[in-house]
Amino acid sequence: MSEDSTPGSAPSETYHDPTSIASVIDHTLLKPEASREDILKVCEEAVKYRFAAVCVNPLWTALVHSTLKGSGVKTCSVIGFPFGATPTDVKVYEARGANLDGADEIDMVIDIAAARANDRDTVFADIAAVAEAVHAGGAILKVILETHLLSDEQKRMVCEAAAEAGADFVKTSTGFSGGGATAEDIALMRDAVGPQLGVKASGGVRSIDDARAMLRAGATRIGASSSVAIVNGEQAAGGY
Repeated sequence: MSEDSTPGSAPSETYHDPTSIASVIDHTLLKPEASREDILKVCEEAVKYRFAAVCVNPLWTALVHSTLKGSGVKTCSVIGFPFGATPTDVKVYEARGANLDGADEIDMVIDIAAARANDRDTVFADIAAVAEAVHAGGAILKVILETHLLSDEQKRMVCEAAAEAGADFVKTSTGFSGGGATAEDIALMRDAVGPQLGVKASGGVRSIDDARAMLRAGATRIGASSSVAIVNGEQAAGGY
């Protein structure tokens, strides 16, 4: 785990300077129809703008890792995506595969059904098993809540379970199930995990003002497909 992977708070200059904001953005392309050329373009943009990471589906992890090698931009893969409705041992298998393909960071979707049933033990066990596999491969783990499907009490429960289970970040959304990041959810998640874990805002962050609002609320990482528009001070029409 890199020493700067789980900041408790984003540096204040990220609220004002688009270049600094780029350094906390995961440049994301998770559309199932994305082509090899699309992935390579995202990598090129990430290097140009100095984004924190490129986040892709597992199919593309090895390509992204090889393309970004030596650039300083991290490779991020998703697992159990986008529904979290796969058995824990399958998520562990995916995590090990992502490790082997060169992922520096892995974003997993929780067992949403267990969270909605207030089954903390199952939520914890799912995250803990994946965290162990992720860390064994030298990567860090971000845990996706899908916040709009949970009550505030459930969000807090999952965040606390994730921290106890060894996660490095908690994250709002996949971007594939409606809803998205809100400043209120980011503040709740930051309060639940304290200063030790990172908090990633993803889903619907499409402008620099959106990004600044998330950082002010306590986010330390932004997940967006509209990354280039964000750092150029534009308003993206849609996307992750």
